[in-house]
Amino acid sequence: QVQLVEAGGGSVQPGGSLRLSCTAFGFSFSAYTLDWYRQLPEKQRELVAQITGEGTTFYEDSVKGRFTISRDNAKNTVYLQMNSLKPEDTAVYYCNKPLPHLPWGPGTQVTVSS
Repeated sequence: QVQLVEAGGGSVQPGGSLRLSCTAFGFSFSAYTLDWYRQLPEKQRELVAQITGEGTTFYEDSVKGRFTISRDNAKNTVYLQMNSLKPEDTAVYYCNKPLPHLPWGPGTQVTVSS
């Protein structure tokens, strides 16, 4: 059974940092492109960052220069280092691969507030 488990969220002040992780169980994603998404209440999930199997990265404009996506294929884990956090980064963060998606994990809540 495929399962994605996100972790590392929390509450931080503006300017703070968090490192999110997402581990896949029952699925080996070493050859796949992986994405981080975020979702605000009553809004659609939006793509935040992406990393290909070869390590090429993409970032949504609002997080460029602040977020870094990376992967450890041996651990079946993808990471999102988030620096200089802003209140507008507050959301639930999820990982997945591009369509067709795997079953979504529970996500991890990130709250940026003073």
